[in-house]
Amino acid sequence: MPVPNEDTWNTIADYFWKMWQFPNCIGALDGKHCVIQAPKNSGSLYWNYKKTFSLVLLALVDAQYNFIAVDVGAYGKNSDAGILSNSNLGTSLENGSINIPRGKKLPGSDVDLPMIIVGDEGFPLKTYLMRPYPGANLDNEKKIFNYRLSRARRVSENAFGILQ
Repeated sequence: MPVPNEDTWNTIADYFWKMWQFPNCIGALDGKHCVIQAPKNSGSLYWNYKKTFSLVLLALVDAQYNFIAVDVGAYGKNSDAGILSNSNLGTSLENGSINIPRGKKLPGSDVDLPMIIVGDEGFPLKTYLMRPYPGANLDNEKKIFNYRLSRARRVSENAFGILQ
């Protein structure tokens, strides 16, 4: 898949704001376990937490359910965070080589924040990756943030549903 240019990233961020009210978001990240019949002598490489054998499809999805980047073939036993860190996408995000534009001001604010991707609790918090606040006893601001992040993040789950 071609790497988006700065204009495309900005357009993706605009759509995340318009559709999901989440600013400066350039993609929703998630992993999908694809059930397989384990190859002979593979041991537990493909065995996952769902108690099936699988390969993992890691995908970055835009606000309109389009796949921007994918990584296919990680063993089912690997975590989403581990798969991301060993993928081309994760490497590119870490070293800043995928044309992500500088941050923009938040709507109605003078605060300039970076462009980010959103993921679930299975991913680490990074300067380029936001995840929900952990825990159940959160104040209202954190609950609202988690709700808004979840709305933006769900496009990746929905894209997998459309794909099936």
